[in-house]
Amino acid sequence: MSPGEKLDPIPDSFILQPPVFHPVVPYVTTIFGGLHAGKMVMLQGVVPLDAHSRFQVDFQCGCSLCPRPDIAFHFNPRFHTTKPHVICNTLHGGRWQREARWPHLALQKGSSFLILFLFGNEEVKVSVNGQHFLHFRYRLPLSHVDTLGIFGDILVEAVGFLNINPFVEGSREYPAGHPFLLMSPRLEVPCSHALPQGLWPGQVIIVRALVLQEPKHFTLSLRDQASRAPVTLRASFTDRTLAWISPWGQKKLISAPFLFYPQRFFEVLLLCQEGGLKLALNGQGLGATSVNQQALEQLRELRISGSVRLYCVHS
Repeated sequence: MSPGEKLDPIPDSFILQPPVFHPVVPYVTTIFGGLHAGKMVMLQGVVPLDAHSRFQVDFQCGCSLCPRPDIAFHFNPRFHTTKPHVICNTLHGGRWQREARWPHLALQKGSSFLILFLFGNEEVKVSVNGQHFLHFRYRLPLSHVDTLGIFGDILVEAVGFLNINPFVEGSREYPAGHPFLLMSPRLEVPCSHALPQGLWPGQVIIVRALVLQEPKHFTLSLRDQASRAPVTLRASFTDRTLAWISPWGQKKLISAPFLFYPQRFFEVLLLCQEGGLKLALNGQGLGATSVNQQALEQLRELRISGSVRLYCVHS
């Protein structure tokens, strides 16, 4: 991409905010585009062994210090008692509303956690380490929320901003919120990810990455034991196209805004269904490609190459 070259306009729904790693707490950041139904915020971290009191996650309506902004959703785990619990509340006009308490908090001092905040039309749902924990009905309009604040006794490893899985098939109460940071070595590119059992209906492949500064291409291919690739998805930075590539090199263009610009974060979802794969990019469904079911079952490798930094690969 040459200096001064203009980007093609991209709908807001297609833009994902890049994840943040190891922020210093207290941490306050703007939520790009604000909150809306269908958005998911992922918090990955550790409760310190010496945590004596509490931490809080606030979804705020602004970031001013004085006057204090309204807080649409205040999520406040507390550890200062023998029975850890969570307090949720709303701050409006400088006054706290009626608080709601949830006991049996599944967080322990010294342990890691993954918390998902799923924002629906009327309420937010929260899961802790893959299990539903609470739901809280909005008391202020969700559209007013544009800031995330994290405070207190917590070590934050990653904060992610995603869209909820758009696929209806096989959907659960919570989408698969796979961590951005794992205890395994850093994901290098090119990357090879094993598919020991092939792909079966209902299985979802997740790839999250950041486009590098001077990109050339991004290629995701699914290969069988003979290293044949019946499925290849390729983003070309030279002509700004996204396409399926057949085993014979034929290109089938995908009609969608081109998102793969330098320093842009993206998420690819591939849902295996009977006779093919459905594609979603940044939470937006982009149709499907036909693949023989037998060929899907014989796949053994997911291979990723190109000008990206990988954050997550999961199948």
